Amino acid sequence: MSWKRIAAFFVLFAGIVCVGAVAAHAADSKVFAFVAKDINNPYMQKAFDGFERACKEIGVTALYRGPESATPEAQIEVINQLVAQNVAVIAVAANDFDALQPVLKNAMGKGIKVISYDSAVNKESRATHVQQADPEMIGRVLIQAAYEMIGGEGGLAVLSATAQATNQNLWIEWMKKELEENKDKYAKTPLIRIVYGDDDPTKSTSETQALLKDPEIKVIIAPTTVGMLAAGKYLQDSGSKVLLTGLGLPSEMAPFIENGVCPWMYLWNPVDLGYMAAYTGDSLVKGGITGEVGGTFKAGVIGERSIVSAADGGTEVMLGEPFKFDKDNIGDWKEVY
Repeated sequence: MSWKRIAAFFVLFAGIVCVGAVAAHAADSKVFAFVAKDINNPYMQKAFDGFERACKEIGVTALYRGPESATPEAQIEVINQLVAQNVAVIAVAANDFDALQPVLKNAMGKGIKVISYDSAVNKESRATHVQQADPEMIGRVLIQAAYEMIGGEGGLAVLSATAQATNQNLWIEWMKKELEENKDKYAKTPLIRIVYGDDDPTKSTSETQALLKDPEIKVIIAPTTVGMLAAGKYLQDSGSKVLLTGLGLPSEMAPFIENGVCPWMYLWNPVDLGYMAAYTGDSLVKGGITGEVGGTFKAGVIGERSIVSAADGGTEVMLGEPFKFDKDNIGDWKEVY
């Protein structure tokens, strides 16, 4: 064997050893990383509170990371940094369903357990997804709420987050199905426009302002906490008669529920979502689950959860059903989260 072949052999061998060492280090790491859509998002911060609490119970360190703006390119930079740190778990709320695949597959190849929460990545980019509530139920109940608020007469508009947000788009698809499958019921409540505020308060406000120029629109549905707050403020300040529903934080939306701008809305507990994400990652690290259908694990005080099939062909673990917040109960919840 020539010296060149011997040298090549040792380079290859060293690379294999190096990759193996990285994978082992990631598996042995005591650091779980939580990647937000954007780092200043109040909903993401609440979810991290639960993630961090669970990590303390598990006995690992929780990292809160995220970009300044909700873009996949910025998330990729954050994830690359976490891969270099050899964290044990990356839990990510995706700004794009497919764009994160190369960086997340790289992470998994190095022994890091990857899950998505809130907004899924594609099935090739994760072990499993932590789902806040049934997407079909969310989409349908938001249309049903808007219909009820205006007595079945008036146009509807959706103020979403980013155009690439997996969860938002799935909910919107179910909104459309609810309308299409019940055409007689919704004959006088058409979906007129869908706009995107990019989970940015300023852009969400300007999109709300633009929607109000259409006199047919009577309800705005905002399936994003950032959009809900921005729309609520603008509707209140402008004195508009257009109503609001969607997915909002009780602490932020209480004034608008109490003054009637938003008769009622829905959400789940984001603290519990983050909490369950940490326990999902821990069970993957310890080998209690692999992400395959049928796996079960105990998510701390939330209790036992099972891995089930997801609509995209991958798997997921479900937190629960959407919860309705209205004038009767908002006072009990606005100090909670």
